[in-house]
Amino acid sequence: MSNIKLYAFADEASKQMGGQIAAMLRNGLDGLEIRGVDGTNVSCISLKKAKKVRKMMDDNGLHVWSIGSPIGKIRLDEDFQAHLECYRHTLDVADILGSENIRLFSFYMPKEEDPALYRQQVIDRMGQILEIGRGTGINICHENEKGIYGDTADRCLDLHQAMPELKGIFDPANYVQCGEDTLRAWEMLKNYIHYLHIKDALPDGSVVPAGKGHGNIAAIIKRYLTQGGTAMTLEPHLTIFDGLKELEEDGNTSKVGSQYRYSSEGAAFDAAAAALKDILQEVSICK
Repeated sequence: MSNIKLYAFADEASKQMGGQIAAMLRNGLDGLEIRGVDGTNVSCISLKKAKKVRKMMDDNGLHVWSIGSPIGKIRLDEDFQAHLECYRHTLDVADILGSENIRLFSFYMPKEEDPALYRQQVIDRMGQILEIGRGTGINICHENEKGIYGDTADRCLDLHQAMPELKGIFDPANYVQCGEDTLRAWEMLKNYIHYLHIKDALPDGSVVPAGKGHGNIAAIIKRYLTQGGTAMTLEPHLTIFDGLKELEEDGNTSKVGSQYRYSSEGAAFDAAAAALKDILQEVSICK
C-alpha cells in the first residue's frame, strides 16, 4: 500500500462543508486543501467557525492538509498592509484547522510591463510574508499562477533561489496556460516542490481531466513520487463552481468547463477524482 495522500479543493464539489465532506468520503480522499467554507473564503472565516470545521473534519477522519488562501493574489498597487492582516488571521485559522501548509501567490504584475521591473518589490513582500510565518510550524508554499510574478518556471526558480525556505506547489495546467513545457519546468523546480496540484489543460487554456491535456500529469506524478513525494491536491476546474470568478484576475480565463460537461459540480468532482486514480494505477501507485 502506498503512503501517498490525496487531498482536494472540495469546494468544487459543494460550497457547503457537509457536501465537501461527502465528496471526499465517497472518493476515498484523505482531506482538504481548504478554500471555500460554506460560501466564504477560508481566510475570512472566524476562529469560531474554524473550530467547527475542525470538529467536522475530525469526526469524519479527514485532515486539512493545506489552506488554499488568496494571499499574494493582489496587484502590487493594492493595500499590502491590509493584506498582511488577512495573512496573520489566515495563520491563526490554519493553526486551528491543523493545517501543515498555506498556499499563496506572488502578486499580479502590471499588464504589458516587464516583470523584472517588479522583482525586488515582489521578493521584499514575499520576505515579509515568510518572516511573519516563521516559527509557526506552517509551510509557506508558492503556486505558479497565470499573471503573477511566479507564472513561469524561470521566475518561480528565481523566487525559490532568493528565498530557499519558500516551498513550491507545482500546477501543470497553470504552466500549460502560460505556454510552458511542464517537463522542463519540473526538471528546473523539482528540488523545491513540496506537493502537486492535479489539474490539466490544453494549449488553448481549456481545463480537462488529468491525463487528457498537455500537462504530462502521469510523468510528473511518477517523477514526484520517485523522489519521495507523498501528497497531491486534486483541483478539478471542470465546471463553473461557486466563487470561480474570484480566483482569477479576469474571471474564467482558464476556460473552465469549456470542453467537458457534467450534470452537477459533484459529478465533475467525481470524474476528476476518477481520472487521477486512473493515472495513479498507470504509474503503479494504488490508492
